Amino acid sequence: MNDQSGKATLCVHAGKEKSMNTEGVNTPIFTSSAIDFLDQDEIRYPRNFNTINQKVVAAKIAALEGSEAGLVFGSGMAAISNSMLALVKSGEHVLFQTDLYGGTYQMATKMLPQFGISYSFAEANTEAMAAAIRPETKMIYIETPSNPLLRVTDMKAVAELAKHHGLLTMIDNTFASPINQNPIKFGIDIVAHSGSKYMGGHSDLLFGAVATSHELRNIISESGKILGSNVNATTCSLIERSLKTLSLRVNQQNKNAQALAEYLQQHPKVQQVYYPGLKESPDYQIASRQMSGFGGMLSFEPALRSGAEAEALIRRFKVIAPAVSLGGVETIVNMPARTSHSLLPPDERKKAGVKDVLLRLSVGIEDEQDLITDLEQALQLAGIYATS
Repeated sequence: MNDQSGKATLCVHAGKEKSMNTEGVNTPIFTSSAIDFLDQDEIRYPRNFNTINQKVVAAKIAALEGSEAGLVFGSGMAAISNSMLALVKSGEHVLFQTDLYGGTYQMATKMLPQFGISYSFAEANTEAMAAAIRPETKMIYIETPSNPLLRVTDMKAVAELAKHHGLLTMIDNTFASPINQNPIKFGIDIVAHSGSKYMGGHSDLLFGAVATSHELRNIISESGKILGSNVNATTCSLIERSLKTLSLRVNQQNKNAQALAEYLQQHPKVQQVYYPGLKESPDYQIASRQMSGFGGMLSFEPALRSGAEAEALIRRFKVIAPAVSLGGVETIVNMPARTSHSLLPPDERKKAGVKDVLLRLSVGIEDEQDLITDLEQALQLAGIYATS
């Protein structure tokens, strides 16, 4: 295996530590939080990001993202907040794209001011962002595809703009996963993931990850040692196991999501479908240039009048499950206005285009036809709400 290996090979083999005692093919779980310090190159301790199981996962994620180094945190928001607070100081400014995950919005508006860090929002295009850069700006933060409307930001253009002004760039790459998109190669400095989603893939793990350069990794880890939010050995072992099937899962999810998006697009009881893999999408061309797959996430607006009617539609599903989160092997549906974006004020949700009837699908690995059949039977029954 080498740096040119394919994604599926990297998923299985990158970062692996072979057991010299048992010759097993899996990395052993080293549960000790008390580790010998004599005759060692470094003091190993779980809060220091340097135990074997932590290092294995970080190395695998770095290999998949094509970065020099990686770090694993207790959650996606821990990865984002630790990185930002490590790199942005009091008196500096962060520019966020407008179309943003609700938790990140809360961090920007509630937490950054407490540290003397200012923030502002701009549309995810270089013209708007260039106009919003201030003398004190330190970082541009983007999310692509975005949550929940799957808008696609031109990563290369943003990276070039940032470098022209001497700024750092950071991206939430959760929706794409490292299988579909590698921002580092487009010039982005820091790639963050909510690993609970596609990387974990089975709706049973909570962790986050960062992929970046050795230099930035060291700065972020020093801050992380103080702020905490690390991951224990047993969880790391489960993460490593999950990552081995990441390519297989995501490729099937890509295929299923494309089929569902095309089905919903032509359905008479659906008003709008948001998916970058549709040729009619305004972001199709840029997504085709920077993504190797269009992802397993899509959103749509059924022809309904209210959130209550949308909830009634959800209750009709038999295979698709209502749940928060995303990226698991099962297909789930949620209402962004009540879940991921519920923390945004109603006027902010409206500006962001997040309607009460908007439904977000995280498409799983089930048989494609079973998912279409489930959508069809629910939408047929939903007609009584749309027309009554």
